[in-house]
Amino acid sequence: MLKALLFDFDGLILDTETPEVLVWQSIYKEHGFELPVDEWEKTVGGYGVSDFDPAKTLSLLSQRRLDPVSLRARYRLEADAIIHANPILPGIMDMIHAGKKHGLKVAIGSSSPHSWVDAHTQRLGIYHYFDHIICQDDVPPGRTKPHPDIYLKALETLQVEKSQAVVFEDSPNGVLASRRAGVFVVAVPNPLTAKMGVQGDLTVSSLAELTLQDLIDR
Repeated sequence: MLKALLFDFDGLILDTETPEVLVWQSIYKEHGFELPVDEWEKTVGGYGVSDFDPAKTLSLLSQRRLDPVSLRARYRLEADAIIHANPILPGIMDMIHAGKKHGLKVAIGSSSPHSWVDAHTQRLGIYHYFDHIICQDDVPPGRTKPHPDIYLKALETLQVEKSQAVVFEDSPNGVLASRRAGVFVVAVPNPLTAKMGVQGDLTVSSLAELTLQDLIDR
């Protein structure tokens, strides 16, 4: 019996990932270099874990003519402007409303910090819809996705069994974390993670293609 819906945040509820890579690509191009997309993809939930630092990398490529701190500040300013203009992705609110109507518990499980997720959900006016928000701050250091800890913590906090929940994810690391937690996962790739070939137990191009009843009937 389905009792809980667990949502990733970045790239699933709000496309924060495409703006970030586009801004870095623009900055790299401006200085005559190309962003190593393979490394960047790992930082947004690709296969494995990466400590790739685009600002430091560009500084080294330019033979230290560029200041990483200034690069990061510019990137953050430009990316945030795009992110703040982006809407909640299609089908998200319909699924949340349907879950609430059916008495299901609804939570977020994110590898981002609370300072990021809480601020955006409050800004978007959806913070109050979630029974709990589990972030990187809530698990031991180094145990974010693809480790299962975030989703295991969510199950524990919501007091539901793994067989009673569904996870919605957009990235390979998120899907892997869900599977390691033993939870059925619906993959909803965004424009960036779609290039990584992400596949869940069920994969849709948009959550608007799926209804809560589809999940109840599975």
